[in-house]
Amino acid sequence: MAFELPVDLHPDCGPIAWMLGTWRGNGHGDYPTIEPYQFGQELIFTHDGRPFFHYMARSWVVDAEGTKVRDDAIETGFLRGLPGGKVELLLSHESGVVEIWIGEAEGGKVEIVTDAIGRTEGAPEVTGGKRLYGNVEGDLLYAYDMAAFGEALQPRTWARLQRA
Repeated sequence: MAFELPVDLHPDCGPIAWMLGTWRGNGHGDYPTIEPYQFGQELIFTHDGRPFFHYMARSWVVDAEGTKVRDDAIETGFLRGLPGGKVELLLSHESGVVEIWIGEAEGGKVEIVTDAIGRTEGAPEVTGGKRLYGNVEGDLLYAYDMAAFGEALQPRTWARLQRA
């Protein structure tokens, strides 16, 4: 599917423009405190001409045949483009965790790390994270590393998504 840059794209969003749209695919989750699992996922990046994208993601656990077993995570927020390829991601999770991420975007790659994390009383104890998004052969690949539950920063989820 051909992708065209929107005419009203804010210049600070140029390095992340490739992310716009809806992406769907499959991924893998693993962590010392959980059993490994497979999931389906949808990511949506939209914009209105201002220097940010609205971001929404939802996932669902699937069985070995790819059939949905149950709903999983939901997160939403704003990916902000800044001058010079800097980016910020403000993110809220259904689990009660809120995060501020900072980093850079260049050449079809976005690399961000947590700058601040807040959580509600009943939320999981997440203490750090790193995310890498890349445009690889027209697909969106990502990897999310997490530090939580007393564990050091390590791989948590990764996926390959195609533009819908």
